[in-house]
Amino acid sequence: MFGKRPTGASSTQKLRAVPSAPAAEPASAPRANPAPPLAVVKRDEPSSPPPPVPQLITTEQPRSDDYYQTKSMVFGALIEAIDVSQLAKLDTESAREEIRDIVSEIIRLKNVMMSIAEQEDLLDDICNDVLGYGPLEPLLARDDIADVMVNGAQKTYIEVSGKIQLTSVRFRDNSQLMNVCQRIVSQVGRRVDESSPICDARLPDGSRVNVIVPPLAIDGPALTIRKFKKEKLTLDQLTKFGSISQPGAEILKIIGRVRCNVLISGGTGSGKTTLLNCLTRYIDDDERIITCEDAAELQLQQPHVVRLETRPPNLEGQGQVTMRDLVRNCLRMRPERIIVGEVRGPEAFDLLQAMNTGHDGSMGTLHANSPREALSRVESMITMGGFSLPPRTIREMMVSSVDVIVQAARLRDGSRRITHITEVMGMEGDVVITQDIVVFDMGGEDANGRVTGRHVSTGIGRPRFWERARYFGEATRLATALDALEQKAQTA
Repeated sequence: MFGKRPTGASSTQKLRAVPSAPAAEPASAPRANPAPPLAVVKRDEPSSPPPPVPQLITTEQPRSDDYYQTKSMVFGALIEAIDVSQLAKLDTESAREEIRDIVSEIIRLKNVMMSIAEQEDLLDDICNDVLGYGPLEPLLARDDIADVMVNGAQKTYIEVSGKIQLTSVRFRDNSQLMNVCQRIVSQVGRRVDESSPICDARLPDGSRVNVIVPPLAIDGPALTIRKFKKEKLTLDQLTKFGSISQPGAEILKIIGRVRCNVLISGGTGSGKTTLLNCLTRYIDDDERIITCEDAAELQLQQPHVVRLETRPPNLEGQGQVTMRDLVRNCLRMRPERIIVGEVRGPEAFDLLQAMNTGHDGSMGTLHANSPREALSRVESMITMGGFSLPPRTIREMMVSSVDVIVQAARLRDGSRRITHITEVMGMEGDVVITQDIVVFDMGGEDANGRVTGRHVSTGIGRPRFWERARYFGEATRLATALDALEQKAQTA
């Protein structure tokens, strides 16, 4: 099946391409530098208890240096034994079976002493190196991990339940880590090396990837993956997690349904993109949606979606396509809603223009710590984009464009909560007026250190988007949700 493995040859002859395979030697011939038997390797026991660093509890134990030496030897023999071009023609499962067969043969020929469990680990590791993302595969397969942070070849951290933990995963060396990084970014047509040391990319499931390599990263390549759950979250699930109350979730569903222009603000890792995905589930299927992102990670369920992605410049500094270019081009594509993955620059001006020129229901996210700060951030981004507009003109544009700001936050216990649902009301003089509809009233901590609190109404009986809700036939539903919030506030 492979170029260097004739079909009619025996298993020993198939591996004659391996220079170090002792197929022709008698069994008693002395072997130079035999691989140490992994089954009897003794790990050094610490003389004192280790510092209280949180460790990842997995079935995979820390590997010894001898294990990595043996793996390098077997991996080198594997590369000599197979025809990579033929391997690329096989599907993943067939290729994995072929690799396992060859690696098992190499282990037998080289007389490597290993237990069955260690041999299975070695087979899985090598298959992951050849076909997947190497040591990262077990972490990417876990659905409870939110972030994977690789700080050089020897240290890999993860985030689980809002807390960062050190894992036992490590790479053979920085070269292997660099190969994994290049494999990830090449899948989306990008590259990372010394001449282009920073790159944003994504995995096939939409998970966001950032890579920065030497000479900018001093201690070796740094790889950061923001993972997406395989099961797409909904507002009902966020309610079960305590991120928002049931009446508050109903209000958000109505906001997404009645084509309010929405900004979702929050800090890093607060769940902005997840919340944006949840809101887009309530867009009608007959609407044309266009998304603009730096790395495509939105997962919209509607059938009529056009996904756009920015492009970095090439080696000559040419060919860059910015977020503003995408947003401006959207206006020529007959969109009904424009969804911007993250507003971080002068594209804020074009998004505001789109929101108040017939593209109701457009949405975007941005980094801010409060709804009031979100408006200030939009004004700052427009100003930094070189637009010579008076501050009052920019604020009037924001007031006429943005209807609702949804604030997300990650609390000190790692939980993610929606802390504000805020309306943009208008202007008094030069000041933008906002009003909170729902706020999160933080209580304290329970016995397990979890932050407690409740979502309460601020007493607003008729929000500014009431007429819009009545136009879409959602006024009764909105009134019911507001009444439920008011009753919860009174009985608490």
